[in-house]
Amino acid sequence: MDRIDTQRITDAAGLVRAGEILRRGGLVAVPTETVYGLAANGLDPAAVERIYEVKGRPAVKPLSLLVEGRPALGLYGKNVTRGAYVLADAFWPGPLTIVVEADGNIPAIVRAGGDTVGLRCPDSELTLELLKGCGLPLACPSANPSGQPSPRNAAEVAAYFDGVIEAIVDGGACALGTESTIVDLTRTPYRILRQGALSAGAIREALIGSLKIVGVTGGTGAGKTTALDSLAAMGALVVDADRVYHGLCRENAQMLSEIERRFPGAVEDGVLRRKELGAVVFSDPKALADLSDITDKYVIAAIEELLAEHAAAGGRYAAIDAVNLLGTSLEGRLTALVGVLAAEEVRAARLTVRDGVGLENALKRIRAQKPDAFYEARCGHILRNNGSRSDFRRACDQLFKTILEDEQHG
Repeated sequence: MDRIDTQRITDAAGLVRAGEILRRGGLVAVPTETVYGLAANGLDPAAVERIYEVKGRPAVKPLSLLVEGRPALGLYGKNVTRGAYVLADAFWPGPLTIVVEADGNIPAIVRAGGDTVGLRCPDSELTLELLKGCGLPLACPSANPSGQPSPRNAAEVAAYFDGVIEAIVDGGACALGTESTIVDLTRTPYRILRQGALSAGAIREALIGSLKIVGVTGGTGAGKTTALDSLAAMGALVVDADRVYHGLCRENAQMLSEIERRFPGAVEDGVLRRKELGAVVFSDPKALADLSDITDKYVIAAIEELLAEHAAAGGRYAAIDAVNLLGTSLEGRLTALVGVLAAEEVRAARLTVRDGVGLENALKRIRAQKPDAFYEARCGHILRNNGSRSDFRRACDQLFKTILEDEQHG
């Protein structure tokens, strides 16, 4: 291959030249906050092919595109979920590559024959100016021969490619020096394909933070199920904390191991012995508190993962049904906390029908739970359910519409 006079670009005039080089099918190394990338016109298959040749990159590995910002999700992706826009708003410009279903205008060579494409808006003033000026998405893997360390400054790029590529935009040393995190939002649940500079926890927090979450609490027989049905009909993911806990008891070996260490004999052959454990903890407040300390962290983590997955798939709303919601970290995530209450005699009558228990046992169960005053003092909204189911459902619909209305009209 003939040697090329590689330009070193540091100013606005140079960026104009770099844009012209890219439009002609040339290669330009560009800075990002992570590492330097080797850029070509992402809509020009011949230019992209040069990246593979220069790097010695296997053709089966797709390339991501550097883009100017959020609108690129709609330009170069299709069927893009709300979750992708949430993450772009939270982290672009920044070290996050978002994988979406590729629009038909993305060449097959960029996608390595697949049907997805990764998009990233870099946090580099020079590269953002170049993207704006050239008006192109830039196919841009790291600017190193495959298998070699990724370059963190222009001198390292030149050591690899001086005389091989047309230009190097010198933006100084990269601030992070670690590749971007790649998250795939084309599947449910979403998946992190490469852990890079942005943590999985930060991604999860951004997704959960985009949801409007209603907490629903109250005693047995008050009508929480009807309230949750109303929220589900509005598109909310309904999370039953008790169901999550029972699932963990069947599937989470780490939680069961912790329970067994604190309560020897409580787990046998990987199965929680509920009756034996209950005999210990329900007669000893300290033991019950210890059990809660173990299980609550696993339940909360599992609920948070469900919430993040729902947001990534495009969800806007969620509801959490939890007896012990108050005082946990989940309470701080709520848009609203709703207490569902009903008169004692009404609740008792419902329990005798629903659970087939006698009136005396129904009242005993109700009186062992928190009184109405507990919920009235802590909940921002109270729904009273002393009449017909249809009247209560209308009251639920009206309240939840009010709580969620900015999102519904947004």
